[in-house]
Amino acid sequence: MVTVRFYDEPDFDKKEIMRYAGCGGTDAATDKLIDSCIAEVRPLLNYKVCCREFDVAVSGDVCSMGELTVASRNLAKNLDGCRSVIIFAGTVGVEIDRLILKYSSISPSRAVIIQAIGAERIEALCDIFCKEMAAEHDTALRPRFSPGFGDLSLSVQKDIFNVLNCGKHIGVFLRDSLIMSPSKSVTAFVGVE
Repeated sequence: MVTVRFYDEPDFDKKEIMRYAGCGGTDAATDKLIDSCIAEVRPLLNYKVCCREFDVAVSGDVCSMGELTVASRNLAKNLDGCRSVIIFAGTVGVEIDRLILKYSSISPSRAVIIQAIGAERIEALCDIFCKEMAAEHDTALRPRFSPGFGDLSLSVQKDIFNVLNCGKHIGVFLRDSLIMSPSKSVTAFVGVE
């Protein structure tokens, strides 16, 4: 059964936003722009995750997780020794994509900062979700591992979307190009030790 979780806003990390924006340092104007963009984006974000947990068995390069079997040496190494795996998808919603599109033609610098905020926001959501899962399971989790990492094919996105029904549960859809919409979304496997 798919579980859906909603989260309150995590604290914003300006250093991470600057890193995602490619800023080497900051000045008063950049700091003011970041603050302005955060203020505009903040009320538009919706922090949502859907997930399922499965027993996991690793044999060579093959990971068996409920109805899903994935061949990946890197994922197998990540999940080896785990008792279960949490497969999840998270998003901060579609509104940030609309803002990025809006500003890409009228204020490219604002679009870059909003793009960076979106990247920082989805990472913050994934971190909060993984910390919550570790606390609920009272154990350590392996680092999350997403399609496209190492030798894990991006095509595994299709399997994750089938298992989680992301469109129904959190409004995330997979394009034919295997890119998610909204763009500030993540899918991943997390091993439970």
